[in-house]
Amino acid sequence: MNLILFGPPGAGKGTQAKFIVDSFNIPQISTGDMLRSAVKEQTPLGLVAKQLMESGALVPDDVVLGIVRERIVLSDCANGFVLDGFPRTIPQADALELILEQMNKRIDHVISLDVESAAIVERLSGRRTCSSCGKGYHLIYDPPRVAALCDSCGAALIQREDDREETVQNRLAVYEQQTAPLKAYYEQAGLLRHIDGGGAIQDIQLQIKKVIQGCIGDHP
Repeated sequence: MNLILFGPPGAGKGTQAKFIVDSFNIPQISTGDMLRSAVKEQTPLGLVAKQLMESGALVPDDVVLGIVRERIVLSDCANGFVLDGFPRTIPQADALELILEQMNKRIDHVISLDVESAAIVERLSGRRTCSSCGKGYHLIYDPPRVAALCDSCGAALIQREDDREETVQNRLAVYEQQTAPLKAYYEQAGLLRHIDGGGAIQDIQLQIKKVIQGCIGDHP
């Protein structure tokens, strides 16, 4: 099965992607990983991407799509893959569909981890990190024994810039702006599967497993 995974910052997408990879033995593929791999292996497209990145230019769609094609023809994708962070635009989604058609493949499901924005803000803005040893805490779910101090070394806890409430709100707004058209695109295609990402990790995994096992059942 070939999957696309959507999820806002803080939705637990990394955890659930790892669950899919470990449970169904298919690789997680991100555009960032693919670009770095293509550059490292010095593929023709990787060399083009390297020149662009070193000059500070954005890597255009045709190069990214070519690298996607190079990646999904590899043997570890024979039984499927999970695309993470791609496509980001409707033209990319159209081009991906054409690439897959040429390979006699298709996207089976687009999994959207849905979490209320208020819950995301609470999850991320409540995180604190020890300024000395790096141990992580959460003000609600895993608070330190003494407020603002690390249990392990006694150093002050800090809040990362990325976890500040206004930063989280901005990140969520950008995510919704980018993905809303894609969600509508895949909803219209009958591929979008909404997963309630607000519950326990095991409950989310059970929902995902039901979607994927349904996908497996659709194939002879």
